[in-house]
Amino acid sequence: MTVDTLGLLLRVLVTAASVPEREGAKQVLQQVKQMGQGVSRLHTIWADGGFDGNPFLMWVMDVCRWIVEVVLRPEQTKGFVLLKKKVGC
Repeated sequence: MTVDTLGLLLRVLVTAASVPEREGAKQVLQQVKQMGQGVSRLHTIWADGGFDGNPFLMWVMDVCRWIVEVVLRPEQTKGFVLLKKKVGC
C-alpha cells in the first residue's frame, strides 16, 4: 500500500503470503510510477526499517528515480509504535 503525506491512498497491491515484502514493494512502486503526472512531484519515499538495505534502495533509485528514506523506531520499543516524521524542505 502506498499513501501520500496526507494518508490518501495512491495504490494498493494484494499479493500471496509467499511474496517477500520487498518484492511486493517493487511491484506496487512500479504501479505508482506508471501513474505519470499524478506522481510527478514525488521524490522521497518514507519506509520502515524492513526496507533498509542497499539492494532495495538502489533498485528504487535506478528504476523509479526516487529516494527511499528509512525511518527507524527507537531501539528499546516493543510492539507497534507510531513513527514521527517531520515534513519539510
